[in-house]
Order: sequence, then C-alpha cells, then structure tokens
Amino acid sequence: MSLDIPVLRNELSQHYDLTPNPELAESMSDIYQSMSRVVSPVDWVLYAPYVKAINELKAKRNAVILGHNYMTPEIYHGISDFVGDSLQLAIKATEVEADVIVQCGVHFMAETSKILSPSKTVLIPDMEAGCSLAESITAEGVEEMRRRYPGAPVVTYVNTTAEVKAASDICCTSSNAAQIVGAMESDTVIMTPDQYLAQNVARDVPHKKVVWWEGSCIVHEQYSAQDLRDFREWNPGTRLIAHPECPPDVVAEADFSGSTSGILKYVTEEKPEKALLITECSMASNIADELPEVEFVGPCNMCPFMKKITLEKVLWSLHSMEGQVEVEPVMAAKARHAVQAMIDLSRKLGI
Repeated sequence: MSLDIPVLRNELSQHYDLTPNPELAESMSDIYQSMSRVVSPVDWVLYAPYVKAINELKAKRNAVILGHNYMTPEIYHGISDFVGDSLQLAIKATEVEADVIVQCGVHFMAETSKILSPSKTVLIPDMEAGCSLAESITAEGVEEMRRRYPGAPVVTYVNTTAEVKAASDICCTSSNAAQIVGAMESDTVIMTPDQYLAQNVARDVPHKKVVWWEGSCIVHEQYSAQDLRDFREWNPGTRLIAHPECPPDVVAEADFSGSTSGILKYVTEEKPEKALLITECSMASNIADELPEVEFVGPCNMCPFMKKITLEKVLWSLHSMEGQVEVEPVMAAKARHAVQAMIDLSRKLGI
C-alpha cells in the first residue's frame, strides 16, 4: 500500500515543528560535521528539524534505527544508531534491547531483522522499498534449480526474501560467499540469485562447479569493463574499487573488489589519493567525512529503492507505527535455519 504523502505531511505538521530553522541547525552542528562535505548548509537547515524530531521520538518509543550503507547521508549520519551492510544490521538487531527496530534499507533487510528478532517490532518506512535482486527469484525458482542439479546444496545470498531463504540450505554474504561455497561437501553448488556474484565466486573456488540463477542488481549490472577502462584513461592514478555484484569483467578490471564492509575497510586502510567506488552512490558520500584525505570521484549508480527511504517517512513510521514487517512463523524458522547455518559455518571457518 502506497503512502499518502499529503495526508502524512498534514498529520506530522500537527505534532512536530518541521519548519526550516537556521538556529536549530546551528545548535546541531556536531551532527552536521559528520556529513558536511556532502550535505550543503542549506540542506542541513531543512533536515535538522526532522533529525531532531526523529531522535526524540526514538527515545520515546525505545527504538533504534538501523541504517544501511546505501542510505543518504542525513539518514546514515543524522539518525542511524547502527550502520552497516544487510547482515551486519540484522545481527545488530538481535543484540539491541530496543522494543522497536526501524530498518532504513529495503524490504528483505527488514524481513531478515524480523527473522532473527521475531519478538521485536520491525518497521520499514516505505513498504515499496523493494530490491530487483531479491525479486528476481521465488521459492519455486529454488526448487527448479534443485531439479536441474539433484543433490547440490543451495547457497542463497542474504539479499533475498524470507521465502527464498526458507527454501535454501544456507545463506551467504558477498564477503563470505567464496568461503561458504568452498566449504560445501558437494562438487556442484547452486548459488542464488545473483549470477555475477556466483561467477565471481566460481573464479575464486575453481575446485567447485558453481551454477547460478540469472538474477542481478540493477545498480551493479549497469557498469561495464569499458566504463572502467575509459575512466582509468581519463583519470590516471585513481583506485577503482568494485562490488562483487558487478559483472566479472568489471571486477577483473578493478584494483580491488569486495563487499560493502570490505570496500570500507580497504579505503580506510589504503587511503588512496583518489578513489572511484563502483557501487551505489551513497557509499562514497557516507564515508567522505571520515576520510578527508581521499577524493571520491567519478560516476555512480543510484538505487531507486533505497532512495524511497527519507527522513519524512522515517518520522512517519515512528509516529504512526505503520509499516510493521511480519514473517509467517514456519517460514521464519526455516529462513532462520539457513541464516544461522551461515553464521555457524563462518565461525567454524574463522571468517
């Protein structure tokens, strides 16, 4: 169900002073400093009343906000209690003592938090914040792969719906996918749903026959190896850093490839003079102030689903308590088993 934005705004205006306020913005300069390189002072004057209202309402609701790395800076820095990739946030949801979790990300992330924290109220500020990759496969698609490759275990990316996780044997993340696949006992391993992650993993675990479902992320599939070659020619010396959801020829052209957390670690440790992050736009924005010595350059692709989450919608979700995410208990238990299998194996492998 779509949000009725005019009704939402009218209701919020009756309870919160959301008028742009330069004095308020100045009084919250400590928060602004963490995003000042990428958020203009004029925009901060607009955002500050929402940030103030949200942070006060969090305390009232005993809520925490989990902000994905692809959130815009005013959400990532201004209101998020914890930030990270999808699995880091889901695990954090199991550790916090809050009654309410607001998932600033896409729907499958909120589902994963609910799967791992069934007793908590999980809200997503916009139910229409979906994911092209998660929506590329269903449980029936998993069963189709099982019929095509009898006996092969199904390793499913955490960027999937609860029903797909429930139909799988074990989950993986982009950071542990190669180790998880390499540890499977079968010679043939099914990976769903990201064909490019699977192909990049297949390169790293040549002793396994990796077969895949042909899904992809609308952000990462748009990059090409020629884009990187052209950019390198125009900007010599720039470090090109790609996410493994990119096509294999893009990853091969890059100087480094890693998960969201891996990219953050690499840039933080290497501190290149210039860097192009071949992933979602907000990644560079969110770490720019932490690494002033790094110039983040070049084009990027924006996730339209992630950008459905706004300060206004976050405030509405906490005010109205609408957008609660539920997962059917039997399905949740099966999905939890697949996620827990990944966590247990990762610990066993020391990753």
